[in-house]
Amino acid sequence: MDLATLIGIIAGIGLMVFGIVTGEDGVAAIANFIHIQSAIITFGGSFASLLTSCTMKEYIAGLKSITKAFKAEKINESETIKKIIELSNVARKEGLLALEEVASSLDDEFLKKGLLLIVDGTEPELVRAILETELTCIESRHKKLIHFWENLAAMGPAWGMIGTLIGLINMLKNLSDPSSIGPNMSTALITTLYGSMLANWIATPIATKLATNNDAEYAMKEVMIEGLLSIQAGENPRVIEEKLKSFMAPADRKSVSNDATGGEA
Repeated sequence: MDLATLIGIIAGIGLMVFGIVTGEDGVAAIANFIHIQSAIITFGGSFASLLTSCTMKEYIAGLKSITKAFKAEKINESETIKKIIELSNVARKEGLLALEEVASSLDDEFLKKGLLLIVDGTEPELVRAILETELTCIESRHKKLIHFWENLAAMGPAWGMIGTLIGLINMLKNLSDPSSIGPNMSTALITTLYGSMLANWIATPIATKLATNNDAEYAMKEVMIEGLLSIQAGENPRVIEEKLKSFMAPADRKSVSNDATGGEA
């Protein structure tokens, strides 16, 4: 589990509750911020509008994608580069055909697919084209999920404003009844609060986390493509190591051990 996402969400609601209970009314003030009608208008309206904007399949997939924000991505640049260098040593010593047996033990389907294309004797330009096409499709699927949460972030405040207008209209229609002013004004203000919470506490952070994960995966697969093509070209493992380390931040390059090349010169 990605603890950063969990801690961030818990801390967000915790700090808001802290701000509420430290007022004059203390814990009792929490009741002032619970309003069923406002929640129905804001949350219900936002998710209903979101459903209108996409297909049922896309809607369900979008809702399920929240779990991806809590899932720790298994992306390790240094380990991936070490694996590619290890593969380059195998290819250099035993030939490209020896990679077929190694490919069966790989967990990453993208890397495995690239290796098998090389073993089959596919032209380098075609290998790059196939892998880059798959990478583009992966990014496209990820962006659909990111846009789902970005759209929800936009609809939350909008429906909060709709709830505010409903509350103000009801209040202005009943100015002759002083007892109705408080409840209607409460609905007007709380819907705005709920809309802001939906956008800034949940939807925008989830969209940002999914975008961050997508960028990390995209960069990692670019490393794989360059590494695979270098192996196919028969480049020296040390040269491959230096080439792939250029994708990493300077401070992280030391994590790729110098003996990963297996002593090849």
